[in-house]
Amino acid sequence: MFSPKKRKRRVTRQRQRRRRRDHRVTAHSRPEERGVDFFGPSVAKYWRQRYSLFSRFDDGILMDEEGWYSVTPEAIAAAHAARATSLAGRGCPLVLDGFAGVGGNAIQFASRGCHVVAVDIDPRKIGFAVHNAKIYGVEDRIDFVTGDFFRLAPRLKGDILFLSPPWGGPSYRDFRSYTLDLLMPRDGYSIFQLAQQITPNIIMFLPRNVNLNQVEELSWLSSPPLKFEIEANHVQTKVKAITAYFGDIAAGSSGLSKICSGVTS
Repeated sequence: MFSPKKRKRRVTRQRQRRRRRDHRVTAHSRPEERGVDFFGPSVAKYWRQRYSLFSRFDDGILMDEEGWYSVTPEAIAAAHAARATSLAGRGCPLVLDGFAGVGGNAIQFASRGCHVVAVDIDPRKIGFAVHNAKIYGVEDRIDFVTGDFFRLAPRLKGDILFLSPPWGGPSYRDFRSYTLDLLMPRDGYSIFQLAQQITPNIIMFLPRNVNLNQVEELSWLSSPPLKFEIEANHVQTKVKAITAYFGDIAAGSSGLSKICSGVTS
């Protein structure tokens, strides 16, 4: 038990720390002062979740509007990277990120020792991704490419391909069952068939309400069918998304779909 004087000093220190923390957030993390695009109520909830998106957000992370709702939460991206290193017996994996955005996944892959080729069609996003990678100190492990993944794919090779194609914005939540034809800019089947030309080891990051039967069907586009695993990714207690693993990085076997516990942070 604390004496009254010690308890008072302890409470005072806690209040001082809280004031310093609040000052740091309000003085250095306001969107308009940080160079971060802020787009009103539609993005407000993502601003509140900024530390789950990037733990080092206050060091100067940059995002555009789409980045706020499309970047993979850091804990989930770290889990993807941990799975990629399960191929470590082959040496340092070369990971291709076909829709890199502002760099959330590429940074985590690089942080686990992978070499990454990060592709995005939007030069502004690539600029943000380069900047963000420097904050995490992994820019030397990532080759950033501004270009169309669909045009570049026939010339790309790697050990693992990570795919997080656009879901169509926050409106994906309006669908009771999100079908693969809703993915952009092409349907999920077309994207997966192209992906198989690069590597059979594929990670797809998909909406939590995606049609799981259709995800399972993707494994049958290969002959013989690919091993696959479907994982529910949690942030705190909420299912945030679904990750599908195919090939040697899948824990399941061909024809067997399973939902397993994802990351909690």
